[in-house]
Amino acid sequence: MTNLQLAFRGVRSSKFRHVYGQPVRRERSYDNIKITRNAHDALFCAVNPKFVAIVTEVAGGGAFVVLPLSQTGRQEFNAGRVVGHSGPVLDVKWDPFNDNIIASASEDCSVKLWHIKDEGFSDHLEDWLAELRGHRRRVTQIEWHPVAQSVLFSAGADGLVVVWTVANGGAILNVIDCHPEAIQCLSLNRDGSLIATTCRDRKLRVIEPRTSAVVSSGECHEGIKPCKVVFLGDSGRLLTTGFSRHSDRQYAVWDQDDLSEPLTKEIIDSSSGVLFPYYDHDTQIVYLAGKGDGNIRYYEVTPNAPYLHYLNQFLSGYPQRGLGVMPKRGLDVRQCEIFRFYKLHATKNLCEPVSMIVPRKVSSSEQFQEDLFPDTAAAKPGLTADEWASGRNKQPILMSMKTGDVKGGPVQHTQNNKVSPSKNNKKPVLEEKTNSANNVISNNKKKFAFLSQETIPDYRPIEKMRDNEKHKENEEMNEKSQKTSQNARFQQIQQMFGSKPNSNSILKDQSIMEALQPEKEVLIIDAPKGELELRKEFLLKCEEVVRLKQQIASRDKIIKELESKVHQLKLSKLIN
Repeated sequence: MTNLQLAFRGVRSSKFRHVYGQPVRRERSYDNIKITRNAHDALFCAVNPKFVAIVTEVAGGGAFVVLPLSQTGRQEFNAGRVVGHSGPVLDVKWDPFNDNIIASASEDCSVKLWHIKDEGFSDHLEDWLAELRGHRRRVTQIEWHPVAQSVLFSAGADGLVVVWTVANGGAILNVIDCHPEAIQCLSLNRDGSLIATTCRDRKLRVIEPRTSAVVSSGECHEGIKPCKVVFLGDSGRLLTTGFSRHSDRQYAVWDQDDLSEPLTKEIIDSSSGVLFPYYDHDTQIVYLAGKGDGNIRYYEVTPNAPYLHYLNQFLSGYPQRGLGVMPKRGLDVRQCEIFRFYKLHATKNLCEPVSMIVPRKVSSSEQFQEDLFPDTAAAKPGLTADEWASGRNKQPILMSMKTGDVKGGPVQHTQNNKVSPSKNNKKPVLEEKTNSANNVISNNKKKFAFLSQETIPDYRPIEKMRDNEKHKENEEMNEKSQKTSQNARFQQIQQMFGSKPNSNSILKDQSIMEALQPEKEVLIIDAPKGELELRKEFLLKCEEVVRLKQQIASRDKIIKELESKVHQLKLSKLIN
């Protein structure tokens, strides 16, 4: 059957027509996470091939949790968090060229940068790398430049878009102040030469970020609820989502050079949740996910009218509070996975990965599908901050999804057609401050020098990476056992009390004094080595102490009863 016949029947031919969403099992999700209840229209989740970051609910200030992707299942309730903001955290974004650097925006009018170690952290992380202050009101959204290194955009409720270069400790490159009211959304085109914004004044603007020049502007959606915008790659078109005058949800496609009228505008439904658009440049698919909805619609983008063609939708019975998106270099090409969401449930403390998969035959799934996975953006910057600020533009550096080779870079191969995360995880060594101004400047340069290093992707086989992780875990366990050698005596005392609750107190005191003598070595058999085992051991000992106290109380009660009976017997004898 020809395409003309399909078009006549009303069916459009597309290789993505049968794309479906596949949520993972519960044990492979991230459970028991106290997700924020903030009503702000933000995503509250950020993902890269190493970590997943989720904004959490805290009593005071703002915090978010960072988990390694492999740390699935039920999380500890008192797990370590990233703290330091005095107000709620509204947005988090990972550096596209360094998988260990994350930026956070907060209601305290600041943006902070954090360094996350590969192994994560167990205690709260309070030491930030840089604090960026340039807004007078809360910072609602942050975005990294897709090509230039260490360039960050922040949009706030004060109507300002601040362009930062974080390599110099937070220097401001430009401040865009053409918005009369709060900014609702910020998006960059593929090479970062233009930004698009939606504002509370219901206008859509395309701006040159280095000169603050407004390229074009026009009336966006008529509804009073927030509008969202995203560039459709390098096609020169924009996609916006918003509400009509009658509160119907709708989308519109615009020409970035002429925003006087949309190219097309369609009504979706009459729900009340804000729609967030996600565009995949490699497959040219747009995903629309509403806050509070249980479904995700997806459309194929074409260069001709009507520009968007409905494909299907992923249906779920659980509403979503926010969504994170995995970069393309972190997808599993063996499973024909073209997109992956990290869904924050609105009614559960759960973050659930959802893979968008193109169904292919089993025999062909073992082969690399070139039509599904063209070269994608690599974790390598194409420009420095100074080059971009001087006016240069450049398309993102690409990498092969099959071999992991970076176009124009060193040849590196991977096995099993799976791309591994970057391994640039070094944190700068900070030096003590001196009174000399020259030393202070040099120290600041050293402090932020790591931000100008390019990411080196790690394309080793998965088996070798796991062996190295096991080796690191063994080394950490050996270090912990050496550091806890002094606590071994205290553990022996606990075992003595637990195993001999009814022994003589004099013998107990003697055994305690012998255990505390420094010249005698104490041998502990099957001592707990991990943190979880130590906590379990501690809880068991606490329960044992409670039982002993109950036994002592019952013994005292029996003694008193016996004494009263003896006293009554003596009185009865005297009376007789």
